[in-house]
Amino acid sequence: MLTVTQLARQYQLSRTTILYYEREGLLLPHSRSQNGYRWYGDKEQKRLEAILAYRSYGVPIRDIASILDRDEHMEQERILRNRFASLEQEIQTLRQQQKAIVLLLEQPTLLEQPMVNKERWTDIMKAAGFDEAAMKNWHRQFEKMEPEAHQEFLESLSIDKEEIKQIRIWSRS
Repeated sequence: MLTVTQLARQYQLSRTTILYYEREGLLLPHSRSQNGYRWYGDKEQKRLEAILAYRSYGVPIRDIASILDRDEHMEQERILRNRFASLEQEIQTLRQQQKAIVLLLEQPTLLEQPMVNKERWTDIMKAAGFDEAAMKNWHRQFEKMEPEAHQEFLESLSIDKEEIKQIRIWSRS
């Protein structure tokens, strides 16, 4: 059993984040001691790991509660598909903004340059809280949900064909 502080330290979070998850009804302590300490067991730690995984995908707190409380695969898939669609819309909006800027600058060759390469994308994912396992899971989900789009995405990062082939092979496993 861990206290709030110990739990926060173990998952490299602030104590405030753990208490926020409690206020939102996402993570309740297993028990409280007579002096008011919150105690978290294995079940709560696994739930926190699930919360952190969904947060790393950008899933809103209100949707995470829905996924965890129902524990239904269909609900999880619906929410993740909605998040995927939302990200796609954001990307399209950003691309439109890029095109508008290019027109204002009157430099159409800017659009021909790769904006994000493999290294930059990896840095972005790490900054968003993804570790190696989470990045691999992201690829697996992308491959499972949209294989052609996954191929196009990998190509857009200027990754060579052999590496793309290897990524897609382990993404299917």
